[in-house]
Amino acid sequence: MNNCLIVNANLVNEGVITQRDVLIRNGRIEAIGHGLSAPGVRVVDAAGRYLLPGMIDDQVHFREPGLTHKGDMATESRAAVAGGITSFMDMPNTMPNTLNTAVLNEKKQLAAGRSLANYAFYLGASNDNLESIKALDPRDACGIKVFMGASTGNMLVDDPEVLEQIFTHAPTLIAAHCEDTPSILENEESYRGIYGDAIPFHLHPVIRSEAACYKSSSMAMELAKRCGTRLHILHISTAKEAEMFADLPLKDKRITAEACVHFLHFADEDYATKGSLIKCNPAIKTAEDRAGIIQALLDGRLDVIGTDHAPHTWGEKQSESYFKAPSGLPLVQHALQTVLEHYQDGIFSLEFIVEKTSHAVAEMFNIKERGYIREGYWADLVLVDLDKPFLATHANSLSKCGWTPFDGYEFRSSIAATWVNGCLVWQDGQVLDVPAQGMALVFDR
Repeated sequence: MNNCLIVNANLVNEGVITQRDVLIRNGRIEAIGHGLSAPGVRVVDAAGRYLLPGMIDDQVHFREPGLTHKGDMATESRAAVAGGITSFMDMPNTMPNTLNTAVLNEKKQLAAGRSLANYAFYLGASNDNLESIKALDPRDACGIKVFMGASTGNMLVDDPEVLEQIFTHAPTLIAAHCEDTPSILENEESYRGIYGDAIPFHLHPVIRSEAACYKSSSMAMELAKRCGTRLHILHISTAKEAEMFADLPLKDKRITAEACVHFLHFADEDYATKGSLIKCNPAIKTAEDRAGIIQALLDGRLDVIGTDHAPHTWGEKQSESYFKAPSGLPLVQHALQTVLEHYQDGIFSLEFIVEKTSHAVAEMFNIKERGYIREGYWADLVLVDLDKPFLATHANSLSKCGWTPFDGYEFRSSIAATWVNGCLVWQDGQVLDVPAQGMALVFDR
C-alpha cells in the first residue's frame, strides 16, 4: 500500500508555513505533527524543503483519444507529475469530441491504470448536443466546456439561441474559451492580403487581438449574469479582460477566471526567438498584458492558475505557413516551476501560489478530499527545492512531442518529489517505476 513518512518539511498550507512531519498510510494523510515515527514505513527526509499540496490543473489537452501521435494519458501524466501536477482536467476537443457520456466514460477508462496523476474530464458543448448537457450528472464531469471562439470540428458554439439555452440549463460549471471568431477571421484575411500564408508569427496577437478576446469575454459574462450561470473563463490573456472581474472572496463569486503559466512568463517580444513554438490560442500578448494578469491574480480578480497544456509534434510546429502551424504548447512539466519564478522575484508568496494552484481549484470545482494537506485527505503532495536550479531543454522534455517552449531557460527552483495518492511517483529528476495509480476525481456536488 502507499505508506510513507515525510520528515523535516516546511509545510505550506492554508495560508501558513509550519515545520511538520506528514505520515501517509493507504494513500491518505494519517497524521501531521512533530517527531512522528512509523516503524517499517519508508522515510523521506524533506531536509527543510517546502511541501505543498499538488497542483490541480484545471485545463489540459492530453490528446487521447484520436490524437495520440501528439500525446496520451500515460506520457502527458508523466510530464505532469514531473511538474508538480497531481490532478488534471482534460478538455473535450479530442477525436471523437467529448460531446456525450459515452465518450466521457471512454476517456475515464483510457486514463484508469495508465495515468500517473488523478483525472477528470469536461463534457463539450456544440450547437446540437443540448440534450446531452441537460442530462449530465454534475458528478460525472468537472464542467462543461464551451468554445465561444475559434475551434475545430463541431465545437464552436456560434448560435446565440443555443448559447442561451446552454447557459440556462447547464447542470454544472461552464468553462469558456472566449475569442470572437468574426473579428479573428477579418484580421486573418487582412494580413493574408499582405503576406499570403507566410504571416510573421509576431502578428499572431494582432490577429487574435485584445478586442477579439474582450468582445467574447464580456459577452460571456453578460450572458452568465442574465442566465444565472456558474461561469469560469479560461486563459485570460489581456489586462483589459482581467479588469472585468470582481475582487470578491472566491466563495461569493459566480463568475471566475483562470490565468495560465505561459501568460505569466512570455510576452510578444518572445516571438522573435520562439516563433511558432509559442503560438497558442488565445495569443500571448504584450508585457503590459502580462503585468496586468499578474496584478489581477494578486488582487483576487483572477482565481486560479492552470496550463492549457496542448502538445503538437515538432514537425507540425515547424511549418512555415502561419495557418498550418498549429496553436498550443506543452506546459505541464514546467508548470509549478514557472509560477515559482514569481516567488523568486518576490512577487508571489508560497502561500499565495498554493492558494491559486491547489486550494482555489479544489473549492471552485468541489473536488472531494484533495487540494489541501489535511488529515484524512488523499496524499497528493509536491516537495519543491527553492535552491536547486533546473535547466529545461528539449532533450529532458517528458511530453510525447519531445520539445518545450522553455528550451534553454534555467528555472531557479526544481521539483524534488511528487506523491499521488500517497505513492511517490517523481523523485530527484526521475519518474519512478511504479504502477499508475491516478484516480478519477470525485466531485462533492
